[in-house]
Amino acid sequence: MKINELNQKPDIEKNVKLKETYVQFEILLIELRKRDLPQGLVMSINKDIDEINSTSISGDNISKRVKKKQTRIIKLLEKEVKLVPKNYYRNLWLGIGMAAFGIPIGVAFGASLGNMAFLGIGLPLGLAIGIAVGSGMDKKAFEEGRQLDVIIKY
Repeated sequence: MKINELNQKPDIEKNVKLKETYVQFEILLIELRKRDLPQGLVMSINKDIDEINSTSISGDNISKRVKKKQTRIIKLLEKEVKLVPKNYYRNLWLGIGMAAFGIPIGVAFGASLGNMAFLGIGLPLGLAIGIAVGSGMDKKAFEEGRQLDVIIKY
């Protein structure tokens, strides 16, 4: 089974953000067509594309819907076949590093120095840890051939 084509809406050319969103989604679909995906996954992706193609809304609402479907497809790909776009894990672990590592490190600094104003020191350290972990996972995905040649901007 083949992944369906994304129909172009007439008002896309007028809205720059909508055009960028459509182009990014189309690039993702082109990359997915190059891969041998399971039948159920292709059917799910086609269902999302058909929903976008059949919608009559326009403007920012269609842009939000395309981004929502794109995010859903990426999460589905990661969950089922472990395919991810470039920098997927880096972006994911950036926030996790700040929350899981940065805040506890900041609290430890603040408690040990007796001044909780040093709480903010942990956030950039957690950010760096998160980026390092995520970049390592992205590198591993690339080496294993599980990385799509597309960068997703949210």
